[in-house]
Amino acid sequence: MTENENLETDVLIIGSGPAGGGAALALATYGVDHMVITKYRWTANTPRAHITNQRTMEVFRDLGIEPDVWAQAVPHELMGETVFCTSLAGDEIGRVRTWGTHPAREADYTLASPSQNCDIPQTLLEPIVVGHAASRGSRIRFDTEYVSLVQDDDGATVTVRDRVTGQTYDIRAKYVIGADGGRSRVAEDVGLPFEGQMDLAGSMNIVFHADLSHLVEHRPSVLYWVLQPGSDVGGIGLGLVRMVRPWNEWLIVWGYDIGQPPPDVDDEMATRIVHELVGDDTVAVTIRSTSLWGNNKMYATRYRTGRVFCMGDAVHRHPPSNGLGSNTSIQDAYNLAWKLAYVLRGTAGEALLDSYDAERTPVGRQIVLRANKSIEEFGPIFSALGVLGTDDPDVMRAHIESRRDNTPEAARQRAELRKALELKDYEFNAHGVELGQRYASGAVVPDGTPEPAYDRDPELHYHPTTWPGARLPHVWLGRAGRRVSTHDLAGKGRFCLLTGIAGQAWADAAEKVATDLGIELAAHVIGPGREHIDLYEDWARAREVGEDGCVLVRPDMHVAWRAAGAVDDPAAELSQVLTAVLAR
Repeated sequence: MTENENLETDVLIIGSGPAGGGAALALATYGVDHMVITKYRWTANTPRAHITNQRTMEVFRDLGIEPDVWAQAVPHELMGETVFCTSLAGDEIGRVRTWGTHPAREADYTLASPSQNCDIPQTLLEPIVVGHAASRGSRIRFDTEYVSLVQDDDGATVTVRDRVTGQTYDIRAKYVIGADGGRSRVAEDVGLPFEGQMDLAGSMNIVFHADLSHLVEHRPSVLYWVLQPGSDVGGIGLGLVRMVRPWNEWLIVWGYDIGQPPPDVDDEMATRIVHELVGDDTVAVTIRSTSLWGNNKMYATRYRTGRVFCMGDAVHRHPPSNGLGSNTSIQDAYNLAWKLAYVLRGTAGEALLDSYDAERTPVGRQIVLRANKSIEEFGPIFSALGVLGTDDPDVMRAHIESRRDNTPEAARQRAELRKALELKDYEFNAHGVELGQRYASGAVVPDGTPEPAYDRDPELHYHPTTWPGARLPHVWLGRAGRRVSTHDLAGKGRFCLLTGIAGQAWADAAEKVATDLGIELAAHVIGPGREHIDLYEDWARAREVGEDGCVLVRPDMHVAWRAAGAVDDPAAELSQVLTAVLAR
């Protein structure tokens, strides 16, 4: 490619995983000119990320791909019987209901969102996301590797290499998104500051096919934790058998000593590990792939330098506990995409982009610390089972067995184990971590009220509120006899205002202000005889403002501002708020 054939675009995305693909999908949906490069020849080749939480499904709902994700996902009801055992065919130590499948938690999840969580491996999710992005206008270049970038006042010049021909060329972009994963070159090149450390522990993935339905179908789950002292890995011997597709495609996660040379995992070794964790060496196994990776505890304290933004694993690097990685990556993309769209259209000031950093860095820090804490929370299980404080696998196995005894010591052990398993709620049912983000930035206008208190554990439970910065609460409304979510009224790349019949003046003002500012602002009056009715009076309970007040919602379904009631000049008030949010 000659010099004068160099390319130009408004936004260049480096990486096509959940973060990069999510950014491409949102930007394409909003009509923003952009390009994606990835050094790989296609999307994910291993099923890495898989838990897809309600917030991410809401993003997919808004971007119009939720039905396609559902069609290939393993549904919520097959996700939750998380088992702790000595092998799949062996002794069951305990079981935890996970991902909101406990009857006592199911209602929390059902009430919180129009979308249910599901399990879809990255190998199936990425082609859906990238495919829809391409069909809507994304230009995606595979086999194209990032080399370097130079920024100036108007944009960045990114040098890339075609991995097929070996040629290098430049792409000129007004903005760059670095979504190039946990060893991000972009984050390094623009000097993002990080806290924490990489490679705290070593893990191997073994992807295999085997029909294990006779061992798991009666206790359907995504995860089966196997405690096997004295096995290949040494020490306590904790392994994970993860369902990729029910019940014949699987992924094993097995540890190794990161201080030693990395193991050479050939098919023979991989098959032996599979048979050990399954507990039956007569099961036919086909090894599909093996890979090694490190457990990290590192997060960026800033996501932006000039015209370059980083997102996803590039800025939050952590183990897969809690299933937060790809979800947070997609939500990073959803947060930034509408802001870039508004700035590039000239309907928002450049300073709107500062809110990406302010809003998403606390989330990244929270999930890195939460995921690592979840690993530490295995400690009480090991302690209860008596496998700590000894290197002798025979002693460990005897201690695990002793919980069956009719002795005071064994009774104590059983009580301790019960408590230890309950602690795993924080890994598997952390609904507040998944849905509870409350943003504070220039793109949120406070209404003068204090932040609502949490009356239940904020990590375990989501607390719906219309307090500015919080995610818009979901309730079902009625439209033409059918149910629609408050979320279906919002999103779609535009602002939205919700009010009641007594707040008609807000809706009238919204039309005028939208015209004046040159933006889309959908106003909805909720009440009898209007297009949307409050079917169960749930909105009246959830809105936290009077019927004559209003809730202003951003394109990413977070509340920008709210008014408790009527004001003398609603157009002036609304104009002032939106001018502030849009940094104009």
